[in-house]
Amino acid sequence: VQLQASGGGLVPARGSLRLSCVVSGSIFSINRMGWYRQGPGKERELVAFITRIGVTTYADSVKGRFTISRDNAKNTVYLQMNSLKPEDTGVYYCNFDSLGINYWGKGTQVTVSS
Repeated sequence: VQLQASGGGLVPARGSLRLSCVVSGSIFSINRMGWYRQGPGKERELVAFITRIGVTTYADSVKGRFTISRDNAKNTVYLQMNSLKPEDTGVYYCNFDSLGINYWGKGTQVTVSS
């Protein structure tokens, strides 16, 4: 099983980025999919997650700016990030759980310049 995240990069404050994460390999079913991030000198934190039926949850710091979505047919989760702030800088990791097991991608770097 592999999770391939893409879409990170360098963007000025108030800019936008769209992250994608594709799950490949033999998976029976994917339940919750989500994005986490780890900023410089910080612990990894939840950004957002979405259930198989589309129920979403966001960290307070990103509500109203980020939107998570998924395409179950493509085993892909997206994160649309708007109005980016320098404090959004970090490595963004995608994650999903299947039958109680958590899977993690390698992460994609997002850097927001002030």
